[in-house]
Amino acid sequence: MAKVYPNYPAIDSSACSGSPPSLLLAGDGAETVMTVWRKSLLFNCKGFTVFDGKGNLLFRVDNYSSTSNGEIVLMDASGKSLLTVRRKRLSLGENWLIYHGDEAAKPRFSVKKHVSILPSKELARMTASRGLGGRPSYSVEGSYSQRRCTVFDGLRRPIVEVRHKEAASGVALGGDVFRLVVLPGFDASLAMAMVIALEQMFQ
Repeated sequence: MAKVYPNYPAIDSSACSGSPPSLLLAGDGAETVMTVWRKSLLFNCKGFTVFDGKGNLLFRVDNYSSTSNGEIVLMDASGKSLLTVRRKRLSLGENWLIYHGDEAAKPRFSVKKHVSILPSKELARMTASRGLGGRPSYSVEGSYSQRRCTVFDGLRRPIVEVRHKEAASGVALGGDVFRLVVLPGFDASLAMAMVIALEQMFQ
């Protein structure tokens, strides 16, 4: 079996909170390629484990309870809260809000599932909250369940892609392991928060 997590360190199960990261950071000119594993490294937890291109643990999501799906915390490798994804209550349609750290007020982005009686490539749309750089909006198109989807900015430029991942032998690893590719200029943690929202909508 292909090795999914080559360099992950020991994990402390007690997560700690810290200062939230800035969003929409400029890149260094190279795309960020991550491997996303739909599995928590902690026993008896559901979640995600995300590695960078060198096999180092980058992000983690550990859901301790099956009833916690309405609030999902994205953490760094040490367990510090980066972003929290919460389902919006009393909303028409499926709508998820993204907050800095573990804050409970002033969401930074919303991700809303696209619903239409007409054929459409769009799966969802992520929109920034008021006061955040002119309220940029992003369209998610393709098929998340098949691990083939792309996020476009307002100028129709692809900025994030979900792709199948293959082992060195060329054999596909299945839907539980996939690549998340983030182009320069977009924040990798925000891209992963978007994946968390898509997971809740389409799995």
